[in-house]
Amino acid sequence: MTLQDRREVTFLVLAGIFLGTMGMLNILGLTRFLHLGSIGSFPIIVAVGALPYPVTFLCTDLISEIWGERRASQVVWVGLMLNGWIVLVLWLGGILPGLDGFGGVVGLPADTHADGVPVFFEVRRLAFGAVGASMAAYMAAQFTDVRLFHFWKRFSNGKALWLRNNGSTLISQVVDTSAVVLISHYAAHVLPIRPDEPVLPQLGVFIASGYVFKLVAALADTLPFYLLVGWLRRYLEVPGDGAELADAPLPGA
Repeated sequence: MTLQDRREVTFLVLAGIFLGTMGMLNILGLTRFLHLGSIGSFPIIVAVGALPYPVTFLCTDLISEIWGERRASQVVWVGLMLNGWIVLVLWLGGILPGLDGFGGVVGLPADTHADGVPVFFEVRRLAFGAVGASMAAYMAAQFTDVRLFHFWKRFSNGKALWLRNNGSTLISQVVDTSAVVLISHYAAHVLPIRPDEPVLPQLGVFIASGYVFKLVAALADTLPFYLLVGWLRRYLEVPGDGAELADAPLPGA
């Protein structure tokens, strides 16, 4: 491949991972909550849709570092449109005529949940709540991440790669986790809240658990981020600490 081909394909791979992960986590969303252990007596409870979410911040940080703030913001906007597409497909799937339980059609399996509700509609209900909450949180968190990444980049004159990687992600994850939990409960009513217990402590557990998980994931991706940035700079021929592709035109251009 030519240098331009390598740059375009690499960007498409990172953007594809970002967008594919966004689509997956919004559909899986709140369909299941996982108990990932405890810190003392504090349980770590995370929605299954949150598992791949830290990957999205790694992708936007890599795009920000190599391609710049403008390209990272474009990917974030496309991710928002993807959320809208998911909502449209789920909405159409619910209003068009269907065969709930397949109406006894021979040779087709039943598609109902244990309580008699069609599986699609249960997933749809939860996904609507997850997407509705995540769209607001997504915009706030991803743009916060991109802006802070470049703030730290300018502040350190392209040095201290660990600072812009971790500093931007850790702050944006506070915004994201708090927004998702609060909107999911107060606007969509899809969190598994126990009605016989106070609401605020339960919401606090969801927010704290989600943030601890994302905090650990963000710190764990520091070494991969360093390695990927170093490899991408060599592979895509982006010279200099903090330089972006806009600063490194193709030879002969």
